[in-house]
Amino acid sequence: MTEMKYKRNFCIVAHIDHGKSTLSDRLIQKSKIIDDRQMTNQILDNMDIERERGITIKSQAVTIPYHSKDGHDYELNFVDTPGHVDFSYEVSRAIASCEGALILVDASQGVESQTMSNLFMAMEHDLTIVPVINKIDLPSADIPSVKKQIEHDLGLDPEDAVLVSAKTGEGIDDLMEAIVSKFPPPSGNPEGKAQALIFDCHYDEYRGVIIHIRVKEGRIKKGDVIRFMSNGTDYKVEQIGIFKINYEEKPYLEAGDVGYIIAGCKTVSDVRVGDTVTLADNPADEPLPGFKEVKPVVFSSIYPMDSNDYEELKDSMEKLKLNDASLTYDKDNSIALGNGFRCGFLGLLHLEIIQERLERDYDQAVIFTSPSVEYNCTLTNGTEMIVDNPTEFPETKIKEAREPYISASIITPSEFIGSIMNLCTEKRGIQKNMTYLDEKRVELIYEMPLSEVLFDFYDRLKSYSRGYASFDYEVIEYRPTDLVKVDILINSKPVDALSFLAYRPGAVARAKKVCERLKDEISRQQFKIAIQGAIGSQIIARETVNPVRKDVLAKCYGGDITRKRKLLEKQKEGKKRMKMVGNVELPQSAFLAVLKEKED
Repeated sequence: MTEMKYKRNFCIVAHIDHGKSTLSDRLIQKSKIIDDRQMTNQILDNMDIERERGITIKSQAVTIPYHSKDGHDYELNFVDTPGHVDFSYEVSRAIASCEGALILVDASQGVESQTMSNLFMAMEHDLTIVPVINKIDLPSADIPSVKKQIEHDLGLDPEDAVLVSAKTGEGIDDLMEAIVSKFPPPSGNPEGKAQALIFDCHYDEYRGVIIHIRVKEGRIKKGDVIRFMSNGTDYKVEQIGIFKINYEEKPYLEAGDVGYIIAGCKTVSDVRVGDTVTLADNPADEPLPGFKEVKPVVFSSIYPMDSNDYEELKDSMEKLKLNDASLTYDKDNSIALGNGFRCGFLGLLHLEIIQERLERDYDQAVIFTSPSVEYNCTLTNGTEMIVDNPTEFPETKIKEAREPYISASIITPSEFIGSIMNLCTEKRGIQKNMTYLDEKRVELIYEMPLSEVLFDFYDRLKSYSRGYASFDYEVIEYRPTDLVKVDILINSKPVDALSFLAYRPGAVARAKKVCERLKDEISRQQFKIAIQGAIGSQIIARETVNPVRKDVLAKCYGGDITRKRKLLEKQKEGKKRMKMVGNVELPQSAFLAVLKEKED
């Protein structure tokens, strides 16, 4: 095994689209751990969705051998981190498993909000930080300005910044040397009591759960019985080793190493990210700090398009859950859509990813209901209850309802500040701070309800700022709100899958929008269809889908007006009777239109 002083553990943190996956490709290519024939772009992103969208969803780790200019062979353990705000807990665990962080900044975009929040996270864990300016080959790259931002916004020395182009490979050698010379070797005693941090895990259908660990103290070898400290379960180590894209088995891992354990765990839910692994026969005195349960913040129901496919959807959900421990789901039932599942997600991106994976990987045609957040309600009899589903909302018994608030950080070029402030105010945002980072960029801090961010907020933010504004948020607390349940009635029958919870003053506008959307989606029938939004028995919005009419007067040539009227009256009577027995079929696009409630 490599001596500890020749090991380096580091991660790359960056805002979305700053070139993190491309840079990791170059580092892997440089180390020649796989030959050029097998090399693909974004090699650490192994899901199709990750490649297409250019985002990292699951963090990966890889051990890179490097022969430095000082003649020594180093072992560089690189932990890749997800880039999106929904997965910030995974990022914090990946950061906790390293000693150094490369803060990647795009030479054309500059420092953005997630760059800053990830930097603060790295600082909390006392990591050594090296700034890296990427995309220097772009014609729009403005290196002097980005250096100023690194000094001013991040408080780092711009002279330390390594200039690279991950696309062309320029500057990668300097970066490898900086990793070796600037990052400290790991600390820890290989002879101490075993303590290892689980920073990720994934499911392999042949081997069960593969646990990604960073050993902090002691040594773990094949055959040892390990214990998870959060729930006290024991497992026997069947295989242990390091990642070199593929798995490379080793006899043991000791303090300072990053690698994997296969120990016969059946589902990802058994293994908790952030937990501490120790040996059952000689356990550590206390777990490593920072472990917490990840709680879902956005809730939505999933139903199969055809109710006969419920069992298939159930199997698909179970398989997805094997791979994604942060997905939670319970059985749910809707009068309109039949049996389905009520699911909890980490955020809207997580919801979209699950939706895409169900459709692609498992070939499921599904309907998602409108997403909502978790409300804390106090009832008139004093009991507390948590409501995340509109159908469970006890309208008449509510004494007080509280909704989750977020602290949102928006960094935008100063010319878009007016429209972005209007948007935040419209979304019930309270401005807490406004800082000019330099002459061109402003940071806005707003506190606003999470429920307001669920719809169209991100899209409008991007369109108002021409794509330049960046957005980052964290949930801070629950605050009282005036909450109502809005039902959508079609021909006076409520469709439970379309009902939603809303802030009372904004309920009318939102109900109107939903009714308008549905009017465009529901095809015309032989009878008139009324689409209504209602709070209790009070109708607050209405749209009408006009009937298709046969021209009953076509056979009347001339003649008396009374003959024509008689025919029209007869038709009218028929339409009335039809309406009494007529049921309206809702297409799937109707549910999707309500879900995608964007501005026209």
